[in-house]
Amino acid sequence: MIDFEFEPQVVERLQIYRNVAEQMMRPISREYDEREHEKPWQFLETMWAASNLSGEGQPGSRKQSGGGNEARNLYTIATTEELTWGDAGLFLALPNAGLGGAAVAAAGTPEQKQRFLAPFREGKPKWGAMAITEPGCGSDSAAIATTAARDGDQWVINGTKIFCTSGAMAADHPGGFIVVWATVDKSAGRAGIKSFVVPHGTSGMTVARVENKLGIRASDTAMIVFDNCRVPLDHILGKPEVNRERGFKDVMATFDATRPIVAAMAIGVGRAALDFVRDFLRDHKVSVRYGLSPHRLTAVERDFIEMEMNLKVARLLTWRAAWMLDAGRHNSLEASMAKAKAGLAVTQITQKAVEMLGPLGYSRQFLVEKWMRDAKINDIFEGTQQINLLIIARRILGYSSRELN
Repeated sequence: MIDFEFEPQVVERLQIYRNVAEQMMRPISREYDEREHEKPWQFLETMWAASNLSGEGQPGSRKQSGGGNEARNLYTIATTEELTWGDAGLFLALPNAGLGGAAVAAAGTPEQKQRFLAPFREGKPKWGAMAITEPGCGSDSAAIATTAARDGDQWVINGTKIFCTSGAMAADHPGGFIVVWATVDKSAGRAGIKSFVVPHGTSGMTVARVENKLGIRASDTAMIVFDNCRVPLDHILGKPEVNRERGFKDVMATFDATRPIVAAMAIGVGRAALDFVRDFLRDHKVSVRYGLSPHRLTAVERDFIEMEMNLKVARLLTWRAAWMLDAGRHNSLEASMAKAKAGLAVTQITQKAVEMLGPLGYSRQFLVEKWMRDAKINDIFEGTQQINLLIIARRILGYSSRELN
């Protein structure tokens, strides 16, 4: 039986995150959207200190938290939604193991998890990141050109990665690391792709540039060059042997955990826009009547109810995907469903919010236009809308990537 009811102490913690979002993130949301490459250090250090003081780990991380081990992912989803309601860019900028940590948790050995993730509960703020996309390779992971060649007791990594979320922070701050996707055997196609942990300060790893972006501007997105970058043999996640039958399922397992998190980010942004429109309509004495035939509703009422419906559907899909992961059940289909639905829903909801508010929505007087800009990335990273729909179709119909592409 699916159970989404949290224990009272967890509900209290979620309320704390809501207070952080409302009182600490919203007031600086516009400022750090405009000052894209500046970091809100006071906020970041306060959040790091508070999370370590509570012993809970960084918000939104995969570390076990108040819901118990059996609810770890579901709790992460709930905290992510609360904090991105405050600001998606600031949430992504928070010091934590991030997508790199999710990769270690999904594919690493117990020793690797302890070695790479334990430092995120102590010391100064640090970041983790994951580097997949390349200048010549986006959604087609088989086209990855970055290589990892064994040389004695080391792996030598060469290649260029782009659009790496928190890549600059992970590369530049002690204790951080970047998980890099690279091929150990190009002739094996996807089966030759492995992931490697490259710690901060590793020789041969260089941040080439930090991107200027449409949204999530408080978070850095970096290009990283690996030029004869050497890491120890035990920095590979999973087994080094190429298994052509299994493909790169071990590497892809990372997405089973991260796609629901991205979906939760989308839900938080969508909820921010929906809440604002609801309050705006109430303040202007515009009521939304429920329980009536759509033909008897105004256009504003129909639009608002449809926005609410889309958000609730996306949330239920997302929470189910996280619950399945906590229950030890394979959730690849459900993770892609949640990501595809939430990414599309938040794009539509925020655009409709701007449209309903007219010039006020389009202006910079309110944060609605910012939420529309922040929303779109959720329909792109961690697998585009089109890629996730393909995955869903393959899982439902039982086709391979060769049979349905």
